[in-house]
Amino acid sequence: MDDVLRPLIVVGGSVLLTLLLGWATDRLLRKADERHHDTPLWGLLRRARVPWQLVLCAALLRASYVEARVFPDHRESVGRILTLVLIGSTAYLVIRIAAAVVETTYTRYANAQYHRDPARVRRVRTQVTLIRRVVSAVVGVVAVAAMLLTFPAMRAAGASLLASAGILGIVAGVAAQSTLGNMFAGLQIAFGDMVRIGDTVVVDGEWGTVEEITLTFLTVRTWDERRITMPVSYFTSKPFENWSRGTPQMTGTVYWHFDHRAPLEAMREQLRDILRECPAWDGRAYNLTVTDTTPTTMEVRALVTAKDADDIWTVRVTVREQMIRWLAAEHPYALPRVTTAGAPEVPETGADGHRGTARVPAARRPRLSRKDG
Repeated sequence: MDDVLRPLIVVGGSVLLTLLLGWATDRLLRKADERHHDTPLWGLLRRARVPWQLVLCAALLRASYVEARVFPDHRESVGRILTLVLIGSTAYLVIRIAAAVVETTYTRYANAQYHRDPARVRRVRTQVTLIRRVVSAVVGVVAVAAMLLTFPAMRAAGASLLASAGILGIVAGVAAQSTLGNMFAGLQIAFGDMVRIGDTVVVDGEWGTVEEITLTFLTVRTWDERRITMPVSYFTSKPFENWSRGTPQMTGTVYWHFDHRAPLEAMREQLRDILRECPAWDGRAYNLTVTDTTPTTMEVRALVTAKDADDIWTVRVTVREQMIRWLAAEHPYALPRVTTAGAPEVPETGADGHRGTARVPAARRPRLSRKDG
């Protein structure tokens, strides 16, 4: 009877005490979250209740499993398993707590600085994300090392591993040269402020927004909802366009080809009216000029401004569409057209000094199709 009651009391008591402590901790964090709405720390810490309960349960069982006399023939193996669970759950808990603290610090900074300098907020966001990944990787490596050192064979081999660490490091560096290069490139991007999460970039002819940056790759979300994943070493070895560098404000152009008789002054006034009705225009500047001419048309360019890349696209398409619609309704003669009439007769002077009429050779006359009449 004692062999049955003792394990039940020890194991059941450990589990019950774990649940009670976990419930009490969660209640305290919930009350703190309700009192302090300005910080998300307490709400984020509540997400760590699962690893916290695992740590409590593993620690209680590790301290009392000897008294439970469970599997007496495998006491060492049970203790090692509980130790491994305790190390793993502790590492998980540390990662969750560190993530909560970092996220809270960033949130406070972003709320205070976003309206002043959005570019700095994006830079800090990129750095915080990579730092959190590095901390998680370090904690994970330390936890795995601690788990391995619980085995006597690993402790015995520790001296030889340390002695050959230099050679192993050189071999691993040569074998994983590309991976290590990407990792250092990721750190260079994070702290060199080359590109940040939320920046608008153009890479390999694709326009999009940086959505995620890790130590090895970078994800760009294009305007048509595609995701382009690229190694971070691309951004340290090749040129690319960063439209959000410094300031996200942009100047865009709209080109048309119109007839030479197009009313330029009226078009400038119409451009001003169109921009005033367009919410995406930031009101900084606009202009309309003739930039080139051809024998049949002239090229007209409009300059418009907006606060970022998304708004400049909206302004450009709005101006292009409404200007053509207005000209088609009010000044249709300004739209380009193709001349299909026959060439006029050219007077010429004959050998006797009299002026006659010469016709353009048939080979030089424009051919008219049946559709043209």
